[in-house]
Amino acid sequence: MPMIQIPDSDLKIIDQAIFLPMLLTVLKRDLAAVDNIPFKLKQPYHHVIENTIQEVQKDLSEANRYLYKNNIKIVRGKSKNNFTDYTVIYKGGKDQRHYFNAKIRNTVEELLDYYLVEHKAKE
Repeated sequence: MPMIQIPDSDLKIIDQAIFLPMLLTVLKRDLAAVDNIPFKLKQPYHHVIENTIQEVQKDLSEANRYLYKNNIKIVRGKSKNNFTDYTVIYKGGKDQRHYFNAKIRNTVEELLDYYLVEHKAKE
């Protein structure tokens, strides 16, 4: 398969398909933590996290639909030496993507901030 250049608009959706599942994992873990912490008023935190999970799931579903319709596949490779590899099969070609694990963590944190703060402000 030849190596190819993927347009930025498609790379954005590919990144969503990679990072949003990680964000969901963080949110679900946080939801479980909220349930186990003795907050006086636990329900508001629970609602915020649950609503955020629903928004992220909706966006992830849209990204996955786009990938499916455009015959784009993402295959997670190995994690080694602080990097995680992904292969993107795109229109008959493939693109090897290497993500620095600290950058993955920072990106997921930025997404969390976006969904909890900026995304809410737009509503």
